[in-house]
Amino acid sequence: MSDTWLRAKLDNVFKASGDLDCILIANTGQQDPNFTYMADFSSGLFESSILLLERKKATLFTYSLEYETALRQAPKGMSVVNLNSKAKFEELKKKVSGRKIGANLGFLPYLTYINIKKKLKPKSVVDVSRAFEKAREIKSKPEIDRIRKAARITKEAISESHKHLKEGMTEKELAAIFESHALKLGCDGLSFSTIVCFGANAALPHHSPDTTKLKKGDFVLMDVGVKVRNYCSDITRTIIFGRDSRYAEKMRVLETVLSAQKNAIAAIKKGASGSSIHSIAQSYIDTAYGGKYKGTFIHALGHSIGIDVHDGSRGFLSPRSDLKLQPGMITSVEPGIYIPGFGGARVEDDILVTDKGAIIL
Repeated sequence: MSDTWLRAKLDNVFKASGDLDCILIANTGQQDPNFTYMADFSSGLFESSILLLERKKATLFTYSLEYETALRQAPKGMSVVNLNSKAKFEELKKKVSGRKIGANLGFLPYLTYINIKKKLKPKSVVDVSRAFEKAREIKSKPEIDRIRKAARITKEAISESHKHLKEGMTEKELAAIFESHALKLGCDGLSFSTIVCFGANAALPHHSPDTTKLKKGDFVLMDVGVKVRNYCSDITRTIIFGRDSRYAEKMRVLETVLSAQKNAIAAIKKGASGSSIHSIAQSYIDTAYGGKYKGTFIHALGHSIGIDVHDGSRGFLSPRSDLKLQPGMITSVEPGIYIPGFGGARVEDDILVTDKGAIIL
């Protein structure tokens, strides 16, 4: 990550945070996604490390286990301090004590929060979780490029996986085939646990792959994603494997979902409301074939994508969304139809909002 990119992130976060002296991002046994966003490291766990953000610079306080790893990756504008020394802890305390600081209280465990107040003695602690969400909504060109590459790898790995479909294979086998292809194509890992659904299991939006065997005429739904340099993709494809006596009915379901997605993507533009885009897909599904599928689309149309596959808690394209789409936002568009006992279909792409409309990544 360049110095320019770090500075831009600092500017965005402090602009969204208001009047703060500094922001403290504290990892636990897990890495705060906002640590990943700011540091942009490609390796290292950085458990219990602390990233202190000031308006023009960042200081990473870490331990011997990660110190050299951090030095190799830290961009200009970021200092690295080894916290194994008591004197270095006092340096951190001096920077925080008596100051109005921000912290991601949506991530911090309560005991960690109490320890920060007790040991570092800030004047006050303000929650900046929403400020980070806001800063992360608009992606820079390097971020967009990473998500585009992740989406490309994902789609190619799905296509390769489809070539291996055969009667009698299990959902778990297909999941393993996808993951193997994705790694060979150059991803750094998965965005989330791979979802593969055969037949009636396609009516379960978050079904975990099991030993269900593939039969002719089955829906094959794959909801998958990978990471490239910390940034996620989230793609869903549904096909029908061969033909059975209900093939025509299943194709109607799939074609309805595809048309709903096409209509929603066509309406995406600067200033459009998230709720209106959801409504376009919802209305199409609810009225298709005389209302045959009304009530079968049971989730929001889309969510932000970035460092996290669901990047922020605010719903992007949902019935109650107050979001106004802006250039640089990346959202999924994933309408679906789910019919218990029969199956279902979902189709999902990652969409970049631009001044001229939508681009499918």
